Amino acid sequence: MATDAPTAELGSELTDLATACGVATTFTDWRGRQTTVPAATVTAVLAAMGLDVSSRDAVREALREVKLRPWRRVLPPVVVAREGRAHPVPVHVAHGDPVGVTVELEEDQGWAPLRQLDRWVDPVRVDGRLTGRATFELPDDLPLGWHVLTARTPEGEFRCPVVVTPDVLELPAALRTGRSWGYQTQLYSVRSSRSWGVGDLADLAELSAVAADQGAGWVLVNPLAAAQPVPPMEASPYLPTTRRFVNPLYLRVEDVHEVAYLSAPDRARVERLAAGVRPAVHDSSEIDRDAAWAAKRQALEIVHAHGRTAAREAAFRRYVASEEPGLSGFATWCALAERFGLPTADWPAEAATPQAAADSGLVAELAERIDFHRWLQWQCDEQLRTAQDAATAPGTGPGIVHDLAVGVHPDGADVWSLGDALAHGVTVGAPPDAFNQQGQDWSQPPWRPDQLAEIAYAPFRDMVRTILRHAGGLRVDHVIGLFRLWWIPRGADPSAGTYVRYDHDALIGILALEAQRAGAVLVGEDLGTVEPWVRDYLADRGILGSAVLWFEYDGEHPRAPEAYRELALASVTVHDLPPTAGYLAHEHVALRDRLGLLTRPVAEERAQDEAEQERILGLVRDRGLLAEGAGEQATVEALHRYLALSPSLMVGVALVDAVGDRRTQNQPGTSEEYPNWRMPLTGPDGEVVLLDDLAGDARARSLARTVESALRP
Repeated sequence: MATDAPTAELGSELTDLATACGVATTFTDWRGRQTTVPAATVTAVLAAMGLDVSSRDAVREALREVKLRPWRRVLPPVVVAREGRAHPVPVHVAHGDPVGVTVELEEDQGWAPLRQLDRWVDPVRVDGRLTGRATFELPDDLPLGWHVLTARTPEGEFRCPVVVTPDVLELPAALRTGRSWGYQTQLYSVRSSRSWGVGDLADLAELSAVAADQGAGWVLVNPLAAAQPVPPMEASPYLPTTRRFVNPLYLRVEDVHEVAYLSAPDRARVERLAAGVRPAVHDSSEIDRDAAWAAKRQALEIVHAHGRTAAREAAFRRYVASEEPGLSGFATWCALAERFGLPTADWPAEAATPQAAADSGLVAELAERIDFHRWLQWQCDEQLRTAQDAATAPGTGPGIVHDLAVGVHPDGADVWSLGDALAHGVTVGAPPDAFNQQGQDWSQPPWRPDQLAEIAYAPFRDMVRTILRHAGGLRVDHVIGLFRLWWIPRGADPSAGTYVRYDHDALIGILALEAQRAGAVLVGEDLGTVEPWVRDYLADRGILGSAVLWFEYDGEHPRAPEAYRELALASVTVHDLPPTAGYLAHEHVALRDRLGLLTRPVAEERAQDEAEQERILGLVRDRGLLAEGAGEQATVEALHRYLALSPSLMVGVALVDAVGDRRTQNQPGTSEEYPNWRMPLTGPDGEVVLLDDLAGDARARSLARTVESALRP
């Protein structure tokens, strides 16, 4: 029988290879049916992991290599352990050779030898040499941190990182003393009279102050991660070019320190640029990011060209050093995007990779522009620090809670700079479910689990560390992605994907370690199709889940608020639903009807929506919180009062609900059919609500008093 034909079915060796690599060959679909993954999907996913699966012989060889991979190295690429728990470490040496292992603690805190366990493992022949395995044990009293393991053998010294992570993430002090509520908002939509057409970091500081005055302890904002530096700028904050660095669109130009030293003519130029886009804040139509960024970029270039004092230059260099090498990689990509435009597929060979750009002289040629983009990130860092300081000054809560998107744009900085850490030829999405029966393709390239381990999770750690530098918390969108992701072969239907598993102990552990060091709370968005044990695991690690009023069901019946999880952020709505006023008016049904997204008659859809809403509203009335025939504002307040009956530590109030906004911010299943992520904050009459007026907004103050009194009667 021929052995070089491509695999056409899931034979035992292909199944074994997939299992060894964490690739599912079967899964349970949303209807509860066991489904076999097509061989073509499995081979495409394995190929995206860098494996040759073009023939049965190739599969057999790949399986052999995967099994031998740990035996080819003395130490694992990284060891991730939990605080207070002993952890075994396999060490591979020539059979019979002596070996000693020590752990060196970070920041020169000392070192200690590891105890070898009496654990026999049969040696394995690797490339003609008999290789043995000795098992050592990390002690259970190692401190939290990033340490180094060293193995000394007759062939030399070998090292690997050791990460000791919190067994349970400590809650910030403000959440240990009681429950806390906060606003949830899309920052770009929250504008003041001083905004350059888009809500910015100065607006975030002001919003935090207003929220604190009303009793709120935090503000949860959309991902602030960077988009493209050239038009058209991606509107979705959940499809950034990198998740680590910030979109400089959010900078308030006047708050840059060096503006104070501009000459009169330069200051006048900056003021003219602001005057060109500032009137847009009074317009209730779509937010124009490209116009805002074009004006801000020119103004920031004027400020950057002015130079820095010696003290400021030293501060800038310290910031750059703290974020390297990732910062320069991102800044180089931005400079190249400005030079050659996008997509990157059109770039010349000398710009195709970071190494090529360095070797060709492009990095040296673009040095000034690269410096500008590094400087922009420094300014973002400074303004984020100012915003967080303002948010935490009252001492009522964690301050600013950031949001982490699932992935990145397929033609962005991370894809260009991180190389094989991200998989090529596949995208991330979701399998078919009751709400999206064709499945979803989010177009984002996934982390490669094998490569993440090889590089000791450094890009993941650095991303989390940078985001949490000036934050009191982090919401992780689609947190199940740290456990498993739905990989779709590029060009295939979303339903033709499969799950790929990740080392969740490592990813969650590192996430928790960086959060604990930052004193931050973690919230996992665990809605939708989530394996039940995942929620228990997250709770055991001290990570909050998410509870949305309309989705909290126990079987076929709405869950009583008292039965909500304590470790949770509970809210009435989320950004993928309309504001509650619009939801109650069934505007999401009307919108989907206009867009042709309904799969059944609109009358039938509306009737079901009314029945689902009534299930909740009936319970609210039964508690005596809502009178029959109550108006819209009274209903919104009653729903939040009902939500406050839960034990959830964090209660979220959508800012759109506070002002009576009705327009949907994002309509899932659309791209250009609807202006997603472009809606400014408006009131019930459709008129713009400026941040300047929020403190005195009667409706917002009434909802804040409702929530505050319900949580602290």
